[in-house]
Amino acid sequence: MMLKKVLRKILWLIIAISLLSFSSCNKTSQDVNPTIDFDLAKIKERGKLVALTGYNAYSYFVYRGKPMGFEYDLVKKLADHLGVGLEIKVVREIDKMFEMLNNGEGDIIAFNLTVTKERAQQVAFTRHHNTTRQVLVQRRPQNWRDIKMHQIERRIIRNPIELEGKTVYLRNGSAYVNRMKNLSEEIGGDINLIEAPVDVTIEDLIRMVADGQIDYTISDDNIARLNQAFFANLDIATYVSFPQRIAWAVRKNAPELLDSINVWIDQMRKTPDYYVIYNKYYQNREAYKNRIKSDYFLSVGGKISQFDDLIKKYATELNWDWRMLASLIYQESRFNTDVSSWAGARGLMQVMPQTASMYGVEDLEDPVQSLKAGVSYLDYLDKFWLNMVPDSSERVKFVMASYNIGPGHIIDARNLAEKYGADPLVWSDNVEKYLLKKSNEKFYNDKIVKSGFAKGTETVRYVKEVLARYNHYKHFVS
Repeated sequence: MMLKKVLRKILWLIIAISLLSFSSCNKTSQDVNPTIDFDLAKIKERGKLVALTGYNAYSYFVYRGKPMGFEYDLVKKLADHLGVGLEIKVVREIDKMFEMLNNGEGDIIAFNLTVTKERAQQVAFTRHHNTTRQVLVQRRPQNWRDIKMHQIERRIIRNPIELEGKTVYLRNGSAYVNRMKNLSEEIGGDINLIEAPVDVTIEDLIRMVADGQIDYTISDDNIARLNQAFFANLDIATYVSFPQRIAWAVRKNAPELLDSINVWIDQMRKTPDYYVIYNKYYQNREAYKNRIKSDYFLSVGGKISQFDDLIKKYATELNWDWRMLASLIYQESRFNTDVSSWAGARGLMQVMPQTASMYGVEDLEDPVQSLKAGVSYLDYLDKFWLNMVPDSSERVKFVMASYNIGPGHIIDARNLAEKYGADPLVWSDNVEKYLLKKSNEKFYNDKIVKSGFAKGTETVRYVKEVLARYNHYKHFVS
């Protein structure tokens, strides 16, 4: 608790110092032209959709080792619909998202964006997938539990006119800024508007209201409701806007991508899946509270699992990034020590008892022994592939594939790749392609194939998912 109080004081000090350089001055509205021409056909040719998003406890985060979030779940479904992979780039500044999109560093902004005329000069908004209203976030009186409701009402703001002369802190670059400037004009009086530093999130500002460090901020009502579940002393019942549309954004010169996304959104919103996902992240306030309080919630810190220190130790012995090893372990067991596969593999790293015995390991439900056996086998596989695949970034894919299906099938796939003119030193679109072909009689009966039939789809998916999760982990932990 003391650490949290210190961190909050530091955050308040950052905001106070930043008042010298951050103000509520108007930015010049102008059309922004993309500097790159990269529409849907080129995205499909590249094989992945690059999504720009922020991090918080509802849009995108990692919880108990798994990437999650409303925006993440939806954009993952979109990528699957388009038949491409997904790369997530976390952007902490809203204005930076628009810049990166138009510079070609991303294909889509998949974030909780309010549609405004100013933003529409920079990007093409997709069909809106939600609506919201902006609310004033303020504190109830200190003794609010002990006084009557009408007494509470007299001591908080219910009419936006009462904001005249008050100081309201706003997330930098958010739609709240223009809305509050317009409100100041509408009420015919000045509201002191202060844009927080770019790295201060709306969740930070809401927390500061609850803690008494600032008096007012503005939030979308669905976000405010989630945070009210965590801070019971907040009042969020005063609306300061009409309903507004929430949408994603693409470049103006990507009409094919825009049309495809719009068709998908129209279809998606007719399915139960959309509402299940929305309710999961915006309506289930108890789950939100549990995530925020958990040591295994990753947005800016926390742990991937309860075994992080142990994984770091063994990853050093393997000379792997510990987050890569953590991702592989999640793929194997979801960090459960007592799971067993249909084939008899057990423990954190799902090692077969015969393999474990080679390394002197007997109790595979013991996380230390399981890691010892699994890492020893990974080390063996790394040495096995060292001369055949010298590049370490490629070799790790061969190692993981071998860990999943055995090295014999990967050797076969590599030999087939070489025979048919693919690159035997490259996994993606080369060796993996011929592992998939080993379920075809023509290929598994080839005289150069020694290990016979293999259903390679699981292994190809295994490697992709471990690498993708590793990239998620890199956003949040070092």
